[in-house]
Amino acid sequence: MPLLSTRGSSSAKGFGLTSSSGGPPYTITYLVVAGGGSGGGAGLASGAGAGGFRTSTGDVKGGKTYTITVGNGGAGAGGAGNPGQDSIIDGVGLSITSAGGGRGVDSATGGDGGSGGGGGNGSPGGSGNTPSTSPAQGTNGGGSTGSLTCRGSGGGGGASQAGGTGTSGSGSSGYGGAGTASSITGTSITYAGGGGGGGWENCSGASGGAGGGGNGGSYPSRPGQAGTDGLGGGGGNTQAIGSSPPGGKGVVILRIPTANYTGTTTGSPTVTTDGSFKVVKYTGSGSYTA
Repeated sequence: MPLLSTRGSSSAKGFGLTSSSGGPPYTITYLVVAGGGSGGGAGLASGAGAGGFRTSTGDVKGGKTYTITVGNGGAGAGGAGNPGQDSIIDGVGLSITSAGGGRGVDSATGGDGGSGGGGGNGSPGGSGNTPSTSPAQGTNGGGSTGSLTCRGSGGGGGASQAGGTGTSGSGSSGYGGAGTASSITGTSITYAGGGGGGGWENCSGASGGAGGGGNGGSYPSRPGQAGTDGLGGGGGNTQAIGSSPPGGKGVVILRIPTANYTGTTTGSPTVTTDGSFKVVKYTGSGSYTA
């Protein structure tokens, strides 16, 4: 079965996979998506960046335990939002971290993160792929080019597309950047979409990116939307003073050859079968013993 994008790579923590301690290594496929940031919660605020998206193959060593951390989305807040939390796989020979999404802001530069948050009220978007990794785990947030009349804010970056730029005058807010599809579960699902920017006065809120990004709000009639849990989407913004929409929680998924699968887990992951593979999906933190 064709699997997925090879974005991301394993990072060896000492290459001793054939040493006498533990059993022989075997290869798994992983997807690690961090929590999305929360959008801004004020009139000139922006959409948030998606959680970092990393996927590739790597070797795990028999008998060794791999700790799984699933990052929460950024909590809603007034004014500037909050960044998402990192998602992590960590163990012998395989250490992968996807960075939480950058926060939405109010009249400031967007937050940096796995994908960057949008900028508000004439400010630039935040930087994605922060900290830097190759292939990139995300994109930049969109900026805001004006501060008069419409005052559209920037959209948050997604895994595969930067956030849109918000414009003033008769323009509009910036869309949330699109995420990236993965077939690691056996079904193509898009993860890590950015949150849409919102519009003040007569400027319309923009759509969130495919992959769980929340839509931006339009003052005063339409509130922003939260990022989707399990997809790591960035939150849209709310065009009123108050609590902004939270980011979506991340996810960690392991695709393991059935012949090698031990069934030894903590954290109550969901385990399904796809052909000759077990698919182990963590929506909360736990572990897998290879």
